Amino acid sequence: MKKKTLVLGASLKPNRYSNIAINRLVSNNQPTVAIGLREGTVNGVTIEKEQVDFKDIDTVTLYLGAKHQPEYYEYIVSLNPKRVIFNPGTENPEFYKILKANNIEVDLACTLVMLATNQY
Repeated sequence: MKKKTLVLGASLKPNRYSNIAINRLVSNNQPTVAIGLREGTVNGVTIEKEQVDFKDIDTVTLYLGAKHQPEYYEYIVSLNPKRVIFNPGTENPEFYKILKANNIEVDLACTLVMLATNQY
């Protein structure tokens, strides 16, 4: 099943996990959008700098540390995703509570591993 995914904390640098995740999502035919610090394109996916009002987001996969997440709390909740994946290094118990209060699933996992093991 196709799960439109927002990669938050996307990077143009090929060695960054967020960049690798975009490539793997695209190669797994998952519709993908991205937000990062710099605009650009990764494997056909445009990285936006602003908080775009994307529609039909199923999953938000985070590549932002906890200290950079608060400015995105309301934005992520407003997208009404089914789940938010907290990749290693992005853990944030404060945000877990906000998401759960809004009936959004919290997934402490690695997007790359989930894709590699068909658990996405």
